[in-house]
Amino acid sequence: MKQVADGVWQLRGFPPNGINVYLMEDVLVDAATRQAGRRILRELKGRDVSAHALTHAHPDHQGASREVCDKLEIPFWVPERDADAAERPELIRERQPDRAINRLVWRVWAGPGRQVDRRLREGDEVAGFKVLDTPGHSAGHVTYWRESDRVLIAGDVVNSMDVITGIPGLHEPKAYFTPDPARNRESARRLGQLEPSLVLVGHGAPVRDTKKFVDFCAALPA
Repeated sequence: MKQVADGVWQLRGFPPNGINVYLMEDVLVDAATRQAGRRILRELKGRDVSAHALTHAHPDHQGASREVCDKLEIPFWVPERDADAAERPELIRERQPDRAINRLVWRVWAGPGRQVDRRLREGDEVAGFKVLDTPGHSAGHVTYWRESDRVLIAGDVVNSMDVITGIPGLHEPKAYFTPDPARNRESARRLGQLEPSLVLVGHGAPVRDTKKFVDFCAALPA
């Protein structure tokens, strides 16, 4: 794994930056697909991990959650309005736009549900980061913000690559993966106003160009 900020590491994935998993101090953030459990556990070997938290309950973020939590014997922390979907993943499928690609993603990537031990809300603290409520891409999507050095773990509010082609660049999440694109844009504009020095996204490389991120978020249509 690669250190990307003080106390924050990005785990390896394939393809690189395709589906990102982070270690935030001693809290694992997201868990990729259900095929990723062995890789994640291998990278965490020898490290103290106290909990596993999600940005949101989609198949490419909760896929290996139960395996990781059960093997490491750690609690599962999920945004309040996504907690039921993390426990009953069939709700993910029901809440996504009714498209063939979503049905395929759910069948191939979604992991089994697991009991949620802590429901995260706006203002909660996780490993020195503040939980921000940033819905739209999912009903309960949250991001993690550390004001002291302006590091943001942004989940899928914004991507720094096209998730279909892999081409780098700032993008909204695809509308067919996003139940409420308009609300997601509101969340993105909120994040842009923070002027983060580093944005760690769910899909794509870290973003260190503050002005580029701020301008992108501000220019999103209302």
